[in-house]
Amino acid sequence: MAGSSLDNNPPNASRHLTAGGSDWLWAVTAIMGLCDLAMIGWSFARPRGTRVFHQIGIIVLTTATIAYFAMASDLGAAPATEEFLRGGAPGTTRQIFYVRYIQWFITLPLLLLVLLLTTGLTLSDIFTTIFMGWVLVICGLVGALTTTSYKWGFFVFGLFALFYIWHALLGHGLRSTFIAGGGVRSGYIRTAGYFALLLMLYPICWACAEGGNVISVTGEMIWYGILDLLAGPVFLFFSLFGLRSVDMAAFGLWSGKYTDTGYGPGAGHANGAGHANGAGYTNGAGAAGTGMAAAPGANGATGVGAPGGAAAANQV
Repeated sequence: MAGSSLDNNPPNASRHLTAGGSDWLWAVTAIMGLCDLAMIGWSFARPRGTRVFHQIGIIVLTTATIAYFAMASDLGAAPATEEFLRGGAPGTTRQIFYVRYIQWFITLPLLLLVLLLTTGLTLSDIFTTIFMGWVLVICGLVGALTTTSYKWGFFVFGLFALFYIWHALLGHGLRSTFIAGGGVRSGYIRTAGYFALLLMLYPICWACAEGGNVISVTGEMIWYGILDLLAGPVFLFFSLFGLRSVDMAAFGLWSGKYTDTGYGPGAGHANGAGHANGAGYTNGAGAAGTGMAAAPGANGATGVGAPGGAAAANQV
């Protein structure tokens, strides 16, 4: 199947993917798919309510598997006239695989989320960092499709977004509280440093491939493929292995879906905060108010309500 990809889907540009490059992409597709299946199995082996990081990994690896299947099939690419011909005739075009940027648009924010959820950063800090990840990816795509020197303007915008991500990972993130303990903090230092280093290598590849047209499309695929394997399966399994013995409740991440606990709507849970329908949430707490009032839950359970408002644990 791999050898027939270029025959079934002929290249649409002068500089294009070769049969050898397609074979490499099929290999990466297989690795991503096997890692995805392993992550699914690992997720089901975890207790319900503690699978949030594994489920993020499933989304990342499923997206990467589909994207690499498309690229191995020589699909999801558009021709773009190159600014630097590198020995080619005027009007030489290069395949730009936009499906790769669709993959990154989905996976980069999720990989950042895996890291930042273990810190004590506020949601606003996390969302802003994720937005900068989107800026980095979109600027790379628009710059790759730009046929003039203005592409380097998008490259610079992307670098500024990358600098913000580095600051969030290695600066602001390291100074956060890490409520799950010092062990999580030491693990974060290793994984954040590793991921920040990988992020630095992506713009270098872009400058040599889509930007400067220095390396071939096949060389680009090999470079990006190695980086995606290191930033995807390797990073995810390494990070989740380090969190295997950490109590997920320490992060304030738990499932509030009643089917996870065996209780239906209106059932009171121990130590729960009173709710309008009498349901209590596990380990919830009443927020400060002008006075406290007892709210009866179903089946004789009692929750605590506050006229000034009630707060419950974060739900994921």
